[in-house]
Amino acid sequence: MTETRCPSLLFLHGAGGLDEDQALARTLADSVGAHLVMPRLPDTDMTVEGWAAPIRTALAGLDAQDHVVGHSFGASILVTVLAESTWPVSRAALLGMPNWSPEGWDVEDYVPARTPPAVSLELHHCADDSVVLLSHLALNGAELPGASLRTHDTGGHQFDGPAHALLL
Repeated sequence: MTETRCPSLLFLHGAGGLDEDQALARTLADSVGAHLVMPRLPDTDMTVEGWAAPIRTALAGLDAQDHVVGHSFGASILVTVLAESTWPVSRAALLGMPNWSPEGWDVEDYVPARTPPAVSLELHHCADDSVVLLSHLALNGAELPGASLRTHDTGGHQFDGPAHALLL
């Protein structure tokens, strides 16, 4: 008899957001019946490589049935890592992701690679997000032309309210 395991949900929190993103991560994992995996990403090393290394390690432990969600800065670095290689996951959800181009927050170090990831991407953004403005969604969509874009009327940067239905 073959045992099936519960799928995992890898949640990559935003900058300094390990504690603040807990409720969002738990809501998402519960909504799809998944085991939550939420690694602590650096608070002080804000380099791409400082965040990419633990994200690579976490992705390597997943398979096609698992879910991957990046929030804010975590989503930005996730896109970069997903574009580097072929990973065992088939899709990723990017929530409230900043755009780092000159039209966005203009930080060249964080602009993702020009090669789009080989996984299906869903970009979600709340219209009332006061941390990362809604205009970033269209900018990111232009840079990731195969991605699905989803706007939610309310929820702010933490997706309060719509979180339970994001991955369904």
